[in-house]
Amino acid sequence: MNGTVHPNGTVHPNSRTAKLRLGALVLGAVLLATTAACSTENKGPQVSQTSDSHPNSSESGLSSPDAGSKSTTPSGDAVSSSPSATPGSSAAASSDPSPAATALTWKTYTDPAKKVSFELPGDWIAQSVTAESGSLPGALKVEVKDGGGRYIATLQTGLPPAGPIACPTGQSHPYIVISSVPLDVPHSDGPDTIDPRVVFRVIQGYKFFGSYGITNMVAGADGQACELRNRVQGPSGKGDYSFGDVAAVHAFAADEKVAPAKTFDTLDLAAKYVAHDSEFANVQRMLLSLKVNL
Repeated sequence: MNGTVHPNGTVHPNSRTAKLRLGALVLGAVLLATTAACSTENKGPQVSQTSDSHPNSSESGLSSPDAGSKSTTPSGDAVSSSPSATPGSSAAASSDPSPAATALTWKTYTDPAKKVSFELPGDWIAQSVTAESGSLPGALKVEVKDGGGRYIATLQTGLPPAGPIACPTGQSHPYIVISSVPLDVPHSDGPDTIDPRVVFRVIQGYKFFGSYGITNMVAGADGQACELRNRVQGPSGKGDYSFGDVAAVHAFAADEKVAPAKTFDTLDLAAKYVAHDSEFANVQRMLLSLKVNL
């Protein structure tokens, strides 16, 4: 635990290293500066300070237990009004999709059976490949690469239904939701699910490991998780589906291959990637454009 959450929503920090406190302060400052500059282009409701949280995991609705004061959206989900976030919280650090997508031309990929479609930059490539072993009949797997052939993301459907994430005591790590935007796709509801989101999250290990994707799965309790899954639990009998750079991200060991997940030395750098990098802007628009017909 990184702090005690008081009833008024404030956090009393316990002892941690000065480095982590400094990183959190830097992240908060960067996000304050960048939120105002974020594009208003949004394919979902405009929100402020959202997270992939859930009341049963001490991460209520769209809020963070480490956030300050909260307001309420028309859907009744809490939205925190404070940009502060610390390692070990599920506090989100962005609002609208940001920055604006930079690709000049866009095209639409649709599979032959018209089960899925999404937009992608005109020079990117979407290629259908063999579905994962064990996938349900009719499952799809589509890899997306940029104009130079560099891997960007994979869309998969018909994945065997996944249960809650097992996280043994003492094995979890602090994680932070830096960007979280609503996504309107079919999904199942349950005690360990949230409304679908397009997210960028980082989990803390010897560095900060980040990943973008879609999810409706609760990551963990009290801002701690063993892994962050880019996966939506589909309606009953339809299987799960995913769209992101990796199926899940965790706190990698020093001898593990991290790519295509992202690696950052500080939270500040992770926040800047979300706020300013054109790759993320184009990826986010692509993920938000996803249509699924199960």
